[in-house]
Amino acid sequence: MTAVDEIKARLDIVDIVSETVKLRHSGKNYTGFCPFHTNTKTPAFVVFPDSQTWRCFGQCNEGGDLFSFVMKREGWDFQETLRNLSDRAGVTLHEYTPEQQEKVEENEHLREVLSMAVTFFQHQLRNTPAGKEALDYLYSRKLTDETINDFALGYAPDSWDALTQYMTSRNISQQDLLDAGLVSERDSGGIYDKFRHRLIIPIRDARGQMAGFGGRVLRKDDIPKYLNSPKTALFDKGRLLYGLDMARREIRARDQVVIVEGYLDVIGPYQAGFKNCVSPMGTALTEDQFRLIKHYSRKIVLALDPDAAGEKATLRGLQTAREVMDREGDLVFDARGLMQVEGRLKADIRVTTLPDGLDPDEIVLEDPELWDKLVREAKPVVVHVMETLAAHADVDDPKTKEQIANQVLPLIEDVKGSVEREAYRQRLARILKVDERALVRQAPGGAARPRRRSYRQMPELSAAAPHLTSDHRQLEESCIKALVCDPTLVHFVDRTLRELELACLHQDDFSQTDFKELFKLVNGALEQDAEDPASYVRERVPEEMQEAFLIEADQNPYPDWRLQPNAPILESLLNAFLRLRRIRVDESLEQITFLQTQKAEEGEEDPAKDLGRLALEFIQARAKLDRALQLSNSQGKQ
Repeated sequence: MTAVDEIKARLDIVDIVSETVKLRHSGKNYTGFCPFHTNTKTPAFVVFPDSQTWRCFGQCNEGGDLFSFVMKREGWDFQETLRNLSDRAGVTLHEYTPEQQEKVEENEHLREVLSMAVTFFQHQLRNTPAGKEALDYLYSRKLTDETINDFALGYAPDSWDALTQYMTSRNISQQDLLDAGLVSERDSGGIYDKFRHRLIIPIRDARGQMAGFGGRVLRKDDIPKYLNSPKTALFDKGRLLYGLDMARREIRARDQVVIVEGYLDVIGPYQAGFKNCVSPMGTALTEDQFRLIKHYSRKIVLALDPDAAGEKATLRGLQTAREVMDREGDLVFDARGLMQVEGRLKADIRVTTLPDGLDPDEIVLEDPELWDKLVREAKPVVVHVMETLAAHADVDDPKTKEQIANQVLPLIEDVKGSVEREAYRQRLARILKVDERALVRQAPGGAARPRRRSYRQMPELSAAAPHLTSDHRQLEESCIKALVCDPTLVHFVDRTLRELELACLHQDDFSQTDFKELFKLVNGALEQDAEDPASYVRERVPEEMQEAFLIEADQNPYPDWRLQPNAPILESLLNAFLRLRRIRVDESLEQITFLQTQKAEEGEEDPAKDLGRLALEFIQARAKLDRALQLSNSQGKQ
């Protein structure tokens, strides 16, 4: 039994959902209003205790298991949810070595030290004459007391040892202060407070745990303008995003994250209701930060000031991504690096340029509609580059046309989708007022062709393989284990599904959240070219799943299939996915019938006949799957 199975065995989804949703017992199921969208008329949210699943038949039209509900409710990723629910269920994920346990305890102690410092800085801001200057500054930026408290903003006094004296009086050692990044060492010996006469911004990790601080100057002549904690066991600027702990739920809800430059650029929009902004704290976005973002959304908007996104920065951005990512300093617009990240993450990265001289917090607190418009009208990276270059050049000059084409076409060739590449070439041709065929000839080697993966024939299943039981999870587990063992099997299944006029494989083919997460990993392996897909997956399977999905695979590459005796594994796998979809359709129809019956008994009408329409769609899908299964079975017997 995996950790996920054990957690589900100990926790009841009805209890978890009831914490935030008022449920009403109806037959063997429970109904209520969906917590993920506004609806006060018709309770279309259902919890099914028998299957330990939930489903919204209203605006969301989503469903899943215990894990998916908590992930959606809290804005957590799978690992965070696993840790939280394992604590609640009393399930041990893995045993720490003595050295690991000691490190965990040390880090927890450092977080306590940082939390004590937060209390000190907040007191200085609110209750001292010197802190009034910092408080007045925040008020001048139109921040409210509620917002100031939400972000735990504070003030570091203009003293070399005020914080040190406060902490040592509470039995915090100098070494603890150094390890937490709160003080610096003098060359002559001793320590001094790192933050002095600055507005203090606590920085937390994605889980809301203290990591470090940022300090903004209050005197114009002080340098640097922003000062961050040094690198510590808890604070690594390249692995953190300011405000993510506050924004992650909204990022998931909007399915969009907005990248801004500074701390107040996060705080101002949050106060105005735009709670999906995060900041890389003034440095170029790193690969680790992009990986962190993709847990919550792959729709990314960069909100850049005119200088950062202007002509010189655009030209600089045509250098390699690594050169930019290794450089400290102001936030840099790196077009080529963004295109590479967009391709690897299968993301949608867009750019919006802010009005000259205005910061995001100034815009959003003065004119929220303008901020909303700027984000909505953000342009793809390639479009931003070509339009920025053209806006600062004489596009009637043939040599200028050539120069712009030479700079933009490499970006277009980095785009994976052939239709998208063609659309960008057409747009560039219109801007430069040239025939599109000239740009095709200009492109090095024409349109970039995706690498084709060679496919190796898989062994057939043993004729002695026993038949599959009716357990739905067991069928899902067999399918995902095969894909984890060899991700390229997805290509075969997808090709045949298209021939049957059915949708390609998707994470929603699995009802269990742990299997969905593994399928995302398999899909990610096929989207990259740097590693062998199987190796890519094996390196990244969460530790809690390794025993069930890797060790067993080493012992038997196609464990416990029990699908179709005497059939090749490829046809057997296809048949399994068709059956999974058939099971899901039947479950959905049963759920819809339950809700329709309940409404009829209570005299409620089905608004706009939504349930009836949905039921018809599932009936049609079932007929299509039945035809596909019949064809698959007949071919398997030939």
